[in-house]
Amino acid sequence: MTGPTGAGKSALAVALALRLGGEVVGADAFQIYAGLPILTAQATEDLLSLVPHHLIGFLDLKQGFDAAMYAKAAWRCIRDIESRGRVPILTGGTGLYLKSLTHGLVEMPKVDADLRARINALPVEDVLAELCEKDPAAPAMIDTRNPVRIRRALEIVLLTGQPLAESRSAWSQDKGLFRGLVLIRDRNDLRSRIAANVEAMFAAGVVDEVQAAEHAGEGAARAIGFHEIQQLLRGEMTESECKAAMVLATQRYAKRQLTWGRTQFTFPILNLSGVATPEAVLSAALDILDSLPP
Repeated sequence: MTGPTGAGKSALAVALALRLGGEVVGADAFQIYAGLPILTAQATEDLLSLVPHHLIGFLDLKQGFDAAMYAKAAWRCIRDIESRGRVPILTGGTGLYLKSLTHGLVEMPKVDADLRARINALPVEDVLAELCEKDPAAPAMIDTRNPVRIRRALEIVLLTGQPLAESRSAWSQDKGLFRGLVLIRDRNDLRSRIAANVEAMFAAGVVDEVQAAEHAGEGAARAIGFHEIQQLLRGEMTESECKAAMVLATQRYAKRQLTWGRTQFTFPILNLSGVATPEAVLSAALDILDSLPP
């Protein structure tokens, strides 16, 4: 199950796990980190206490993680859960993580250490400029707010000698291993929920949490709100300005998540706007899942 941040994935995943005898496996590139549960909107203690959760809050803030590492860890969790006669419920907003499971991973050329060192030594603006020169269509295919994605895209284009779209074409076939859902909400509904979530983060102490996580590595520091709150702590913006910046960044991220969910997966879409109660949400999800091939 995937969808934009703020759609209600965590609560529905727990409800499904309770109904189906399952356990939740996270698929979020930021919720993997320990030390930032508020900022990354990890499941609340109440939800965590109801069913076992995996791949959430387990990684040190200094460590890096990628889709290949996620796929290995997730398959280990899936096999363990199934070996105990239970149902794995995968949920998260990082489409690349989920696609590593639904479609597998693309075989890429062997890493060229000299090329990677050259790319890593360049300012990210220069890397993006070179990527635009070598493959003008590539920037529209990646998150250009993410320096790691920009550098990796250029590396792939240079290693393969072909556009990024060509390399991804082999990664277009869903293996049919999972039934799933893409959760969405109407635009105004999602915006309201995102704004409310940011307010709740501040009320829960997210500023202190980020202040205590100053040693975070590049991966964890990309979590939406991390740099904005650091600016707040340095006196470079007010609290209201920080909240507004976080809401805007989250809305933009949610838009990218929606696009990914609709274009990269074959899962049916479930719009939760207007679904009044948790019971109704669960019922709607089960009706769709029951209609899908096993």
